[in-house]
Amino acid sequence: MKLRLASALAVVLVGSTAVAVPASAAPKDHSLDLTLLATTDLHGNVANWDYFNDRAYADKAGDSVGLASVASVVDAVRAEEGEDSVLVVDNGDAIQGTPLSYYYAVQEPVEQSGATHPMAAAYDAIGYDAQVVGNHEFNYGLDTLGAYRDALDFPLLGANVLDLETGEPALEPYTIVTKHVKGSKPVKVGILGLTTPGSAIWDKGNVEGRLAFEDMVETAKTWVPRVKAAGADVVVVLSHAGVGASSYDESIAAPENPSDVIARTVPGIDVMVVGHTHQDKPSQIVTNEVTGDEVLLTQPYRWGSTVSRVDIDLQKIKGKWDVQGTQASAIRTKDYPQSPEILDLIADQHNTTVAYVNQVVAHSTQELSAVTSRYEDTPIIDFIQQVQTETVDAALADTAYADLPVLSIAAPFSRTAVFPAGDVSVRDIAGLYIYDNTLHAVTMTGAQVKDYLEYSNKYFAQVPAGTSFDPAAHTGAGSTPDYNLDIVAGVTYSVDLSQPVGSRISGLTLADGSALADDAQVVVAVNNYRRSGGGGFPHIASAPLVYDEQKEIRQLLIDWAQAKGTIDHADFWQPSWELTVAGAPIG
Repeated sequence: MKLRLASALAVVLVGSTAVAVPASAAPKDHSLDLTLLATTDLHGNVANWDYFNDRAYADKAGDSVGLASVASVVDAVRAEEGEDSVLVVDNGDAIQGTPLSYYYAVQEPVEQSGATHPMAAAYDAIGYDAQVVGNHEFNYGLDTLGAYRDALDFPLLGANVLDLETGEPALEPYTIVTKHVKGSKPVKVGILGLTTPGSAIWDKGNVEGRLAFEDMVETAKTWVPRVKAAGADVVVVLSHAGVGASSYDESIAAPENPSDVIARTVPGIDVMVVGHTHQDKPSQIVTNEVTGDEVLLTQPYRWGSTVSRVDIDLQKIKGKWDVQGTQASAIRTKDYPQSPEILDLIADQHNTTVAYVNQVVAHSTQELSAVTSRYEDTPIIDFIQQVQTETVDAALADTAYADLPVLSIAAPFSRTAVFPAGDVSVRDIAGLYIYDNTLHAVTMTGAQVKDYLEYSNKYFAQVPAGTSFDPAAHTGAGSTPDYNLDIVAGVTYSVDLSQPVGSRISGLTLADGSALADDAQVVVAVNNYRRSGGGGFPHIASAPLVYDEQKEIRQLLIDWAQAKGTIDHADFWQPSWELTVAGAPIG
């Protein structure tokens, strides 16, 4: 059984006699220390900048974000350990998440302009050795992804992403990085890339018919032995997936987060970098069931707030390097300055993005806040609902669905979003709708809409009759995120929190007060993530699609506000739902 710590003794030959000596006294070329530095889920963050609030990024923990700070960490570790002893890898979700990455994918697409993607420029300047493709790399389509990949000076991996035309991996499955540490025999590090199969669901419109996403566990069983056969002394798996349950029905795609299963069932892995779930877990040990060896899992914190440092201890056994131990820790980037080189490199693109998001698009007659949107009806969410409803209604005007009621689904993505009284900018609207979703519409029945609402409102904990609702204690039940609280407009309904999940919705009627019969047909406007199965909501993924023009919801919101010139809640707010406890409104 391989131990996490190096053996305390080494065996050397003195003449023809084997002598046990302390490991520290073993010949220098018989031991080697490598350092692996890993990041994950950077999501378009280069500078430590909050584009939505037009200021340096700040959170309660005091963390910083961005590759500019990561660069300083990497420089410091290379100076400490020697460049030949350090590898740097990224675990995916690089090119989506900030207005910076949005601008160079949508407003001035890099595949059209020929410009270098700012994330690629920063990664290259730092000197990464490998990256795995994340699910959000597919958000802007394969042309944008291709331009990003081509700009990288290192391989973008994805062993379980198959080209449907050829049946072969669409990206490089793995790479071998050879480190020539002075005074030692070269050591080969095999880096295998795997990504969550959820992309087949969430980005169906971009990948269907072109790419397939294989089961990560089965792919690892195929490729880890090939990496070893290619001469790898150390096997590192970049796993853009977490540990735990899937957010979707696993009958429609392979498991979303099987990183621990891979470590437990696939022999030959020394280190796994984990991501996708945005957790701060620098060290987790999983014992492989086949070999009894311990496998180290490390998950850096999202956005570059931490860099995982993995120290790998190797010893030469029978002329080959063998991993004797691994140890992981988290380096917080807030303790390091931003690299001037990285900031200078993307300065023009950063300034262009800042100017874009600060464009004024409309005037709001009063302040509209999302602070309470997760537990009460607010005008700012109805702003989203109105735009979605109007867009779908207009698109279906001359179709067979023209006479059906149009409902709309939206969720409170941000607790801090606000439209100020007065000028409203692009960044104000982008701060409300923080995802790059596109608008879809499907048909559903009244009974399916009710089922959908019952599922959505599992977000709330049960509140016994006679007690008071506490937003801090009674929201996010079961770790349900705010973005999985779907609010439906075009109907009115009450949610009784004294009732168990599945029996909470009452008074469900259409907006005009007429009954919503179980067999009634309605059109439902919804984002592509939810319609593709994200969150595991009932009925929506299998519902007939009646609208998909690949229009970004955020841009529709901006266009609507710009066309109107004025954001007046009287134009769109229709109070339609409330929380109650035993029938009494929580307010």
